[in-house]
Amino acid sequence: MTPIERLVALEEIRQLAQRYAVYLDARDLDRLVELYPPDVRVGRERRGREALREDFDRQLRAVGITFLHVGNHVIDFEADDRAHGIVYCRGEIQDGGHDSERWIIHAIQYHDTYERRDGRWYFSRRRHLLVYGADLGVNPLSLPPAEWPRSQTGLGSVPHDLETWRRFWGIEPA
Repeated sequence: MTPIERLVALEEIRQLAQRYAVYLDARDLDRLVELYPPDVRVGRERRGREALREDFDRQLRAVGITFLHVGNHVIDFEADDRAHGIVYCRGEIQDGGHDSERWIIHAIQYHDTYERRDGRWYFSRRRHLLVYGADLGVNPLSLPPAEWPRSQTGLGSVPHDLETWRRFWGIEPA
């Protein structure tokens, strides 16, 4: 790769991690699975985006609101179309489903493998490694509405107002 091609590839790979966080938090599973190649391996015996979508759906039903903040991201190229990286992430998670009172924080490292196919970068593998998980101490979902910008503290409207969130949980449009 030329130096410019390498810079473009780095940014495209960084966007994978950023989009993963946004799509996962919004429960936009259609866009989330498109970050992986069509023949992505899911577990030991399954392949494909539909299998991945089912796996994400199953996992995400066990938690309510998630808020992933992507931080450090180191990327190393193995070849022009293959790279690996480590992504740091802080997650705030409503543990136990969307009715749960438990709110936890996670420090996460993702160990990723990336591949480029037909000019587009994908996750070929993404390993979630937990550094720690801890109770937040205050359940932010129990706060009164913030009514932002009038008040800086309280409960906001995201993700509850997102169409993808409402569709995922089967909530009628507002």
